[in-house]
Amino acid sequence: MSVNHATAEVFYTASKALKSNEREAFFERIMGDKQIREDLIDIALIEQAKKVKGKSVSAKEYFAKRREQGDI
Repeated sequence: MSVNHATAEVFYTASKALKSNEREAFFERIMGDKQIREDLIDIALIEQAKKVKGKSVSAKEYFAKRREQGDI
């Protein structure tokens, strides 16, 4: 497992262990951050687009393209 994946796993596991009111506060903070909110929306759109026939694009490829264009 890569360092990035291990770090992501730690945060994921910690978020799963939160009580519902703590999880709500956590997600309020996440959604309050414009860049993270936009990233989550982009990921949701990518997942939705995967259900449509056409060229498959991974989130990694998508974000690399956005960085090239200076969007992020």
